[in-house]
Amino acid sequence: MQTAAKLVLEPIFEADLDPAAYGYRPERSAGEAIQLVLTLLRQGYTDVVDADLSKYFDTIPHRELMQTLARRIVDADMLRLIRRWLKAPVETTDGDGRTRLEGGKASRQGVPQGGVISPLIANLYMNRFLKHWRQTGKGEIWKAHVINYADDFVILSRGHAQEALAWTDRTMTKLGLTLNRTKTRLCEARTERFDFLGYSFGLHRFRQTGRRFIGASPSPKSVQRLKDKVGEILVPGNMGQWNEVRDTLNRLLRGWCGYFSPGSHYVADRAIEAHLYDRVRNFLARRHKMPARAIGPFTMTAVFGELGMPRLRDCRRRGATS
Repeated sequence: MQTAAKLVLEPIFEADLDPAAYGYRPERSAGEAIQLVLTLLRQGYTDVVDADLSKYFDTIPHRELMQTLARRIVDADMLRLIRRWLKAPVETTDGDGRTRLEGGKASRQGVPQGGVISPLIANLYMNRFLKHWRQTGKGEIWKAHVINYADDFVILSRGHAQEALAWTDRTMTKLGLTLNRTKTRLCEARTERFDFLGYSFGLHRFRQTGRRFIGASPSPKSVQRLKDKVGEILVPGNMGQWNEVRDTLNRLLRGWCGYFSPGSHYVADRAIEAHLYDRVRNFLARRHKMPARAIGPFTMTAVFGELGMPRLRDCRRRGATS
């Protein structure tokens, strides 16, 4: 039912969504947002608001959201159906592993995450902020750009990040949303870094010369998440044939490289390939009942050659911004 509603509603609202929004839209992608951030930084928009919204999906107010929807949807049955979805109870799990029901008829805020239509609805409410930014001319006044992906956004400006942050804080409050003041921060990208969409943007250095440049590279958190996924595949209890294990690893690595094609990769690639080699060698050594930490036939040349592990530099899309 939600899929059918999304197919009907998405074209209606797509024309209304601000060009600054890149999340969950046809013909838009996180990769485009990443390349735009890098381009703007290199054009001098280095005074940055690194924004973080507190529990965005959980705090979208139903009344204001339904008003937004009603401006374009005249079908009362469709509006009632969406309202029913918003108030559907959802089972969640807390940090201690205990489950509980949230939402329900009494709820006044929140969009259930995981629903087919939820990203579209969340985009529509964020569009109120983006539209207000554009209509009030803040981009021109502060020489600034907003780049938004779902509930994640940054503001890149030329010297006006403090004003942009104060205005954003007030505007989000009016919308019933809250900036996380602990995680939201100002950043000067010529001297430090900020994370957005899995990348660390800002000050980098050329490995050979030490010369500074503004760039982007996979964030430490993104690298660690990939290492963790490699470890989950190469657990001692994995009894699959090596060709099956190899193919699973290849799909993971090629997918990761497809996303992380823009930017600089040398440091991340070295760390990931060293981890990959270590885990693959240990995995195969255990299977062959070799002593711990033994190399035997499982040299780096063999692992990245006949055993089928790819070099990350060979997996990336050509033509991405570096």
